[in-house]
Amino acid sequence: MSMLSMAGQMMVLAKAEKEADFFIHYFLEYQLFGHTFHLTSTHISLIIVTVIIMIFTVCASRKMKNPDQIPGVFQNIVELIVEMLDSMVKGIMGENARRFVNYLSTVFIFILICNISGLLGLRAPTADYGVTLPLGLITFSLIHFNGIKKNKIKHLTNLFQPFALLFPINLIGELAVPLSLSLRLFGNVLSGTVMMGLLYGLTPIFVQIGIPAAAHVYFDIFSGAIQTYVFCMLTMVYVNDKIAD
Repeated sequence: MSMLSMAGQMMVLAKAEKEADFFIHYFLEYQLFGHTFHLTSTHISLIIVTVIIMIFTVCASRKMKNPDQIPGVFQNIVELIVEMLDSMVKGIMGENARRFVNYLSTVFIFILICNISGLLGLRAPTADYGVTLPLGLITFSLIHFNGIKKNKIKHLTNLFQPFALLFPINLIGELAVPLSLSLRLFGNVLSGTVMMGLLYGLTPIFVQIGIPAAAHVYFDIFSGAIQTYVFCMLTMVYVNDKIAD
């Protein structure tokens, strides 16, 4: 391969990287306590998602405080969401559902809105491992807090079951929980973000008529909803396993 052709390929790759925009961008740099911090596209997306959820919850709360009024479309949607989330949690956690339904509903709505935020032209916050890892660590803390609360010291001694030599394997298995939860969510959402970036950046204009809409339906809505459900389902299974009688 000649040097000229190699240079041509490098130019094509550089152009493709520039046009296929699926990277995290820095918008503002500031100093705090002697360290440099950046305001990124992930932070902006998180702020927008949080504002959307807060507006929705405030409107829903005000609507529910007027039970004498005839329920409208919005109230019916809110009640449908609540009933679906209650049924999902109760179907897996049974009698323990009441203790965890608020947390799981909050996580479900937050992750789902983050996953489908690409429909608003945002870069999905869950395509950033700095968002999914804290979610995994929160779930990890919830699992073991309730395990210790229910089983006391037995929760820790179970790591030596069925015999002490398996302690390293059992410990690795427990530590792998937040990593598997966070990496699964991060990898699937990031792959959709990359594919959409390539579709918008590397295809001609006439190809982008209608095709991106279908791709958004799969990568943002379908895949985003599936990954949200998987994250919450695994959380429920892990917590149920630790507090089972």
